Amino acid sequence: MSDPGISVVICVYTEDRWEDILAAVASVRAQSYPPLETLLVVDHNPVLLERLTTQYERAAHVRVLANAGPRGLSAGRNTGIASSHGEVIAFLDDDAVAERDWLLRFAEGYADPRVMAVGGRTLPVWASGRRPHWFPEEFDWVVGCTYRGLPPGRVRVRNVLGGNASFRRTAFDAAGGFATGIGRDGDRRPLGCEETELCIRLTRARPDAVLLIDDRAVIHHRVPRAREHFGYFRTRAWAEGLSKALVTRSVGAAGGLESERRYAARVLPAGIARGLRDALLARPGGAGRAGAIVAGLLTAAGGYVVGSVRARRGGAAFAVAGTGTGTGLVAGTDGRRHG
Repeated sequence: MSDPGISVVICVYTEDRWEDILAAVASVRAQSYPPLETLLVVDHNPVLLERLTTQYERAAHVRVLANAGPRGLSAGRNTGIASSHGEVIAFLDDDAVAERDWLLRFAEGYADPRVMAVGGRTLPVWASGRRPHWFPEEFDWVVGCTYRGLPPGRVRVRNVLGGNASFRRTAFDAAGGFATGIGRDGDRRPLGCEETELCIRLTRARPDAVLLIDDRAVIHHRVPRAREHFGYFRTRAWAEGLSKALVTRSVGAAGGLESERRYAARVLPAGIARGLRDALLARPGGAGRAGAIVAGLLTAAGGYVVGSVRARRGGAAFAVAGTGTGTGLVAGTDGRRHG
């Protein structure tokens, strides 16, 4: 096994998640493969910044930083990358806890020098105590978790999922950082796909790059009650369509929608069939799951169409900034890079 040295970045933005943040940091400090450091990046919240600084002022290998870029998750991650020292940078959501061997599984993946990114498996922890009967596993990405349809084991993928992921530092040297203008901005903008766009950009810059998901690298992600309702499901599906439009505007539909086409053509029809079968067998939620899959697909497609129109009209620019690792690129909606 390689010994790359891993920095862990946790981006935070609200005091409402105080206990979750403490639990996330504790899970990192309890790893069987200890990290070099844990960086808490606070997104434009001075009160939270001061509170966390006081909480960890005597904690070894824990640093609290202010997001040095614009508001949002992408800029927070870029701040963490620029401030970190590890050969590998891992990212953990602020409302998740990692199992003890999480970083060990990441480190094992980097034994192959071609590997530029390793992701893991994210399991939902429902606030109500169980999955809503109507909520299809095929759409667990709505709540930031691993969804039905991803292959098991340690497998090569197009992109890793950002809340449970790691990248070799040289990946950012080659491709730049996370794009600002897409991705989350606290609870106000439930967009995503910033890691998808980065991974596609990375494999274009480094055609030999290998990106992996190892389902033994497990984290448990809290799903609050507000996200267990169909209203959030629909809002997040719409936002995903908007996000995919931004990604395809940058990297083209061939790369930006390759995995999504397979997902829509194979995974979702199988999920609908399972739901209808369960309904015929009088199992709870079968019809609801089938209906949610159809509604989610149509809603995401609608968001994609609207997002594509907006992008063509020039209202969807975003930036790929350097992360302090030798990069200095800025990209617009035409996908070109400017030094």
